[in-house]
Amino acid sequence: MTFPSHMTLALAEARAAAARGEVPVGAVVVDASGAVVARAGNRTRELGDPTAHAEILAIRAACAALGSERLPGHDLYVTLEPCAMCAGAIAAARIARLYYGAEDAKSGGVARGARVLAQPQSHHAPEIYDGIGARAAEALLRAFFRDRRGSD
Repeated sequence: MTFPSHMTLALAEARAAAARGEVPVGAVVVDASGAVVARAGNRTRELGDPTAHAEILAIRAACAALGSERLPGHDLYVTLEPCAMCAGAIAAARIARLYYGAEDAKSGGVARGARVLAQPQSHHAPEIYDGIGARAAEALLRAFFRDRRGSD
């Protein structure tokens, strides 16, 4: 797969999450050869689980598929800047590279807010690349929240 296709898959997961009434965030875990190991979209409402963010679900699925609690050499593509909880999981999983689309000024935990991966207590910090597919991710989020506000 080519580089842009990974974010395309994450955006597809985000669209599927929106169709389920979830905040449209999608994530994809990719191994060093570029093969997709796991993919997920938000399912917090569906599962009644505040930890069921796309990143957490994708990391859990990848770890289960590989039989390991860590994912060294793996990349994570996510449509929105991870929150502090997800940033902690990314560090714990030893993700090699994080690619994300839209920034999250309200709840971001990577470049804004808590900046979890930059803290000395973080046991691991992946390479971080932001703005990948940002316009598409931002448009999806804006439309989702605009539609939610319009229907109340």
